[in-house]
Amino acid sequence: MTQADRDRLVALKKAASGAITQRQAATELDFSERQVRRSLAKLRGGGDKTILHGLRNRQSNRKIDEEIEQRAVAILKQDVYRGFGPTLASEYLAKKHDIEVSKETARKWMRAAGLWRARPQRVVEVHLWRARRERFGELVQWDTSDHDWTEGRGEKMYLVKMIDDATSHLFARFVRHDSSAENLWVLEQYLQRYGRPLEYYTDKASIFQTTPKKNHPVREEPLPPTQIGRALEELNIARKDAPTPQAKGRVERSFETAQDRLVKGLRVAGVKTTEQANAYLEAEYLPEWNAKFAVLPACPDDAHRPLGKEHDLKAILCRVEQRVVSNDYTIRIDGETYQILRSDIRPRMRGARVRVEQRRSGTLAVRFENKYLQVQLCQPAEKLRQSATTRPKKTSKGSSGKSQWMKGFWDGPAPTLRQAIDIANATS
Repeated sequence: MTQADRDRLVALKKAASGAITQRQAATELDFSERQVRRSLAKLRGGGDKTILHGLRNRQSNRKIDEEIEQRAVAILKQDVYRGFGPTLASEYLAKKHDIEVSKETARKWMRAAGLWRARPQRVVEVHLWRARRERFGELVQWDTSDHDWTEGRGEKMYLVKMIDDATSHLFARFVRHDSSAENLWVLEQYLQRYGRPLEYYTDKASIFQTTPKKNHPVREEPLPPTQIGRALEELNIARKDAPTPQAKGRVERSFETAQDRLVKGLRVAGVKTTEQANAYLEAEYLPEWNAKFAVLPACPDDAHRPLGKEHDLKAILCRVEQRVVSNDYTIRIDGETYQILRSDIRPRMRGARVRVEQRRSGTLAVRFENKYLQVQLCQPAEKLRQSATTRPKKTSKGSSGKSQWMKGFWDGPAPTLRQAIDIANATS
């Protein structure tokens, strides 16, 4: 019997003895007078134990069968569910094994089985969060994580994420390298699905921002953009640098969630390759994320802008460089010489700069004054090489290392004085 039960019993006994009225007892117990009369009748008929609720210490009619509990615990003990928390465990029990339990029930089962231990609460420093943007597509946070997503089962992968600031709507792809080419591929996937956002929010990585050279004088003019920076400029998409990781906390926190939920989901699905991981993202993880964690924006308008005819993604989202045309109408690219075909030669071309697009498909496109040129690779002439056996090296030294030009000079008869004078006069 609890203290509340004892207080209730005292008030009812005072009402039964006439010390207080039933109305006063009802006020004291926060009962109705009718409930007080029923309680007094039970008290007279059954004694003090009638104060306790009739279902106390009895099994609930909605209690889950013990066999289901044992089956759920046996499932969660499998190695594939190692490290699952109660919330994620309850979701996978319902989705994969048709066991519908609340996260608190799963927590109770896991604690009893030694599969879960509550973490101690910590007092952390509180930071004021920046207010969300108002429209979907107004600001998109962009970042990459190199976590061990397959837990050593498969190849090394990087997860590139683009999360909307207003709604937390997530778009992501796995890539094999955190390079400009791979990030441009993810950007192309995003643009084809949603259109052009107003602004991207990134860190200061070298693929987004050109790093100044050490020991070089400070330049007054801005540094040239990176390949991603140039592509965003051509697409009329602004880019903003985050001063700290905490400034783009929305995408950073999404990585923390992914390193728990996504890693375990990939484990359950048996993912080993990048293709399998992207298929899992598209089929399961992204829809679940956007259904659970995305929120409605303050303004329902979509800030994304459609791609126009002038936005050739194959020409924009690739490696682009400038080259100077030589006097013989050739250009040098990665140590190779390319000749511009005679049919495409134009005035003002010699000494001018052309745009060279090295596209991800492996093709090469050269553009001059908004017109593409046909080029062909020049085959270098083969160098003539002669070995020492075909052209022996001349030497005037013998085996002793001394000059041999006087050898045999004194063996023949010497000329007379007259002959020597005639020889000298003939050669003079």
